Amino acid sequence: MAVSERNHDVFQAIADSTRRSLLKLLADEEMSIASITDCFPITRTAVNKHLQVLSDAGLVMSRKAGRETRYKLHSQPLMEIKDWLGFFEPYWDEKLLSLKQYVESDND
Repeated sequence: MAVSERNHDVFQAIADSTRRSLLKLLADEEMSIASITDCFPITRTAVNKHLQVLSDAGLVMSRKAGRETRYKLHSQPLMEIKDWLGFFEPYWDEKLLSLKQYVESDND
């Protein structure tokens, strides 16, 4: 799904800690909403709202299996975040190298 086709920004979708936890949970297996709800101290309605935000951002996919809806991680949109963070990696490397040199220097 192209960025312009998504209803929610990937960054906005992962800004919430519950949604990040949902992504981790769904990384290993496809789960029904009932199984997902059992893993969180919030209502099924709240879980469903979080899943909708993640779905709108393209981060989870759902499919009907009989009477239940099953969800799984769709990690491709996370590449947008990886690319954005990758842009700043040289700056972090430079700062960490400076810190390493400072710590290892004899500052007595």
